Amino acid sequence: MMLSIIIPTYNEAKIIGDLIQLLQCNLVGKNAEIIVSDGGSNDQTVEIAQQLGALVLVSPVKGRAGQMNHGVRKSNGDVYFFLHADSSPVLTFYDEIASSIKNGFNCGSFRTTFDSPSFLLKINAYFTRFNYLFFRGGDQGVFVTKKLWDEVGAYKEEMVIMEDYDYIARLWKSGVFKLIPKATLVSARKYDENSWLRVQLANLKIVRMYKNGASQLAIIDKYKELLRYRKNAF
Repeated sequence: MMLSIIIPTYNEAKIIGDLIQLLQCNLVGKNAEIIVSDGGSNDQTVEIAQQLGALVLVSPVKGRAGQMNHGVRKSNGDVYFFLHADSSPVLTFYDEIASSIKNGFNCGSFRTTFDSPSFLLKINAYFTRFNYLFFRGGDQGVFVTKKLWDEVGAYKEEMVIMEDYDYIARLWKSGVFKLIPKATLVSARKYDENSWLRVQLANLKIVRMYKNGASQLAIIDKYKELLRYRKNAF
């Protein structure tokens, strides 16, 4: 298996180095490449990633969907692993994905654990062990074979929000999805900057808007209205 790890970034200088080094330490002797697809950062994200030996691309389309698609176009793998810059996979991620592929699965993701002692976030994380679409997200790490990618199509670049939900839903329809029973460490920074309740209510609201056919602009405006979140998000 040749694994292409594709990380969309925008102003992630504080954390991208740690993620790349974690990946490199656990890819020794493995057939893999690390691709950072940047959305035009104005901090040191690109320089740090380049210094550490990652393949760094500047995407012509800003936004995770466009950046991930650009990473795929420049990749050499037969399996793609999409990973958010503020997420850290389990140390055995390569072997877990390879085993899943060997056993007939052509797409999948991991569970969630948060970098926070919050009891409420432990409850959130607990429910990600259930293989329902509502509990799946891009921050868990999503893998897909090149063959299935070619069948399902790319991320929808017109989507700035909910692009992961849309893509995973398409994988579920066409692929054989594996929920790996190990957890990706996910940043709790969105919860740190808001309350747990505010984030839950905001998530429920935007999912409802998405399912009711609201425009991307309307969903983003509502999200910004409901939550205080880092400027890099949109």
